[in-house]
Amino acid sequence: MLDPGVNARLSSASEEFRELEARLADPVTLADPDQLRTVSQRYRELEPTIQVFAAYQARLGDLDAARELLDDADPNGRPLAQAEIDEALVEIDQLEEQLRQLLLPRDPHAGRAVIIEIRGAEGGEEANLFARDLHDMYVGYATRRRWKVETLTRTASDLGGINNVTFVVRGGDAWQRLKFEGGPHRVQRVPVTESQGRVHTSSATVAVLPEADEVDVTIDDGDLEVDVYRASGAGGQHVNTTDSAVRITHIPTGVVVTMQDERSQLQNRNRAMQVLRARLYELAERQRDAEMSAERRSQVGGGGRSEKIRTYNYKENRVTDHRIGFTVYRLDDVLTGDLDMVVDALLQDERTRQLADIQS
Repeated sequence: MLDPGVNARLSSASEEFRELEARLADPVTLADPDQLRTVSQRYRELEPTIQVFAAYQARLGDLDAARELLDDADPNGRPLAQAEIDEALVEIDQLEEQLRQLLLPRDPHAGRAVIIEIRGAEGGEEANLFARDLHDMYVGYATRRRWKVETLTRTASDLGGINNVTFVVRGGDAWQRLKFEGGPHRVQRVPVTESQGRVHTSSATVAVLPEADEVDVTIDDGDLEVDVYRASGAGGQHVNTTDSAVRITHIPTGVVVTMQDERSQLQNRNRAMQVLRARLYELAERQRDAEMSAERRSQVGGGGRSEKIRTYNYKENRVTDHRIGFTVYRLDDVLTGDLDMVVDALLQDERTRQLADIQS
């Protein structure tokens, strides 16, 4: 049977649903387009839950009736009554699971495109090589999931690694499956530059941002400082002979975005604004979360962003996600994009914690 906490939430949802029905029939609501849109949207959000809850309550009634029938039945009728009880119990279990799923909070960023930024961190050139490996891993994962990838900017390092790269991933469930990737990633391996065969530890940082629309973030042009300059590639050679590179500074927050991969100054500016909106959107969310709770809601398990979220150990062929204590000895598969085994474990942990919240 459902936990008392779940029952309380369902009862509250049912009461809210009845109130919404009454408001939808109220001429005052019908005469106000904004109010009507808001009430209708919430009504549609609750409707599936209320429908399943009604079916659940009906089957509970059927179960009580079947049990009464069993108590009063003669020997010939008892098997039929018991069969009805067994069938009702199976359906009730199924409906309870549906209700738990429906009560899980909806991710407000579900369906959004994802902006990922990867930078080499601790470890010098080895960190940049690892950043390239992470980028290849995510591109491979996107290919497996049939998501689309668009590179916004990429700066190569001297030995073929990546100093930094920013790219967009578009797919129906891209945000849900990539949102856990933000944070420091650590690699333990023998670098190509190591002549003595010693294992080194290096790291790269990954930032994962939901793409923000213009309606999500209002940016005043007066708050922007825009610099244009000549784009250059690795080693300092000029990519072109015009001032096409763009650096935008958001003065109130100090957020800086630089784009230079496109030959057009306008294209670089548009891409820079795309990333700037995402960063400001994420910054505003973190500020809201800080006001509501001392611990970020987006954290998985107990791991904060300042901690290493994952280790890739080449000698042991091991990948460990420290936030949930998950380890798999299939490093080669993970680095080629077979990330589902890790992501599924993170999603299951999130779901378990959410279920615990709604049952409390």
